[in-house]
Amino acid sequence: MKALLICASLTAVDGDTVKCDGVNLRPMGDGAPYVSGFDAPEIRGEKCPQEERLGLAAKARMTGYLRAGVQIEDSGVEDRYGRPLVVLRLSDGSTVGRRMIEDGLAKTWEPGARIDWCS
Repeated sequence: MKALLICASLTAVDGDTVKCDGVNLRPMGDGAPYVSGFDAPEIRGEKCPQEERLGLAAKARMTGYLRAGVQIEDSGVEDRYGRPLVVLRLSDGSTVGRRMIEDGLAKTWEPGARIDWCS
């Protein structure tokens, strides 16, 4: 059984990181930790103006999903930066990761993948 997290404050850091009560969380897609997930463009350390523009749009979309309300499922696993890997589930049962990919503001991530947002 997955643990549910409750946050007094939940905000978007960018398109693929959220902050719950001051702690960064890394949302996953529909897959398992370290097997598959989603990646959004960077807004810090971006490699081109297009990546920054897409990154800001992804953060805005993530903010909208958080405001609509999400259920936060903790996988019990952390990423290499120590962020808990979580699933953000919308009221219709879909994941925020899947929706971000469908919206064109994120891409499917797999181990070893390097995503180019500038081409």
